[in-house]
Amino acid sequence: MASGNLPACLKVSLVHEGGWSDHPKDPGGATMKGITLATFRRFKPGASKTQLRNISQTDVEFIYRGGFWSPIRGDDLPHGVDLATFDFGVNSGPSRAVRYLQAVVGVKADGKIGPGTLKAVILADKKKTIQRLCAKRLGFMQSLKIWNTFKRGWSRRVADVEAMAVAMWLAHAGTPPASRKIELDVEADKAAGKARTQEQGAGGAAGGGATVGGGDAAITGEPNWLLIAGIAVAVIVVVTVLVMKSRQNKDRAAAYKAVAAAA
Repeated sequence: MASGNLPACLKVSLVHEGGWSDHPKDPGGATMKGITLATFRRFKPGASKTQLRNISQTDVEFIYRGGFWSPIRGDDLPHGVDLATFDFGVNSGPSRAVRYLQAVVGVKADGKIGPGTLKAVILADKKKTIQRLCAKRLGFMQSLKIWNTFKRGWSRRVADVEAMAVAMWLAHAGTPPASRKIELDVEADKAAGKARTQEQGAGGAAGGGATVGGGDAAITGEPNWLLIAGIAVAVIVVVTVLVMKSRQNKDRAAAYKAVAAAA
């Protein structure tokens, strides 16, 4: 179990949370080290933005433990799975992160980690659990209206957390550094291969869509503009999805490569 692993997980999350942010399109509003003003005020009623901006490290760790780590029962989750769940919770709420974790391991998704959830997580393949949870997390993010504003940063963050979480599990499982590096490099190559396939698929779809309508026009003498328009829309959707997935797998490949190099 990951008892005492909060500092390591928090270190990863804070790299992505960064420092001060008050983006007008961020529904969370003013944020410092991932802590929103609303969250800070639950611990310090009436706190100002200035106080949030100058929050102490002691308060940061206290808030993350009480607000995010304890609700996901981080001390009881396996190494790596704790990081993937914790970082998801920091971004999108602990209850949602737990529900998605429960969906991954095949138990009732009620947002609360009990004995049944813990047993399922412990028995599951840890690497696959981490990867599937991160994939579901990214899928949730893509459903948000603000996805287009934050998609690049979010995609890289989830990729980095996935790679770091897998490396964390491998290290805890006793995998020697050399073997760990090989396994991480393999994951990087898998992601890069998927990216290439998706990129080629996008190119093929775009090229195929450009020729649609020629046969119909040759038979009738007139192009079927309604058919062409409908197919063009479908092609655009397919190409967009494949390009997006290719970009995400490139992010995953880069993240695994970086973590492998560090290993």
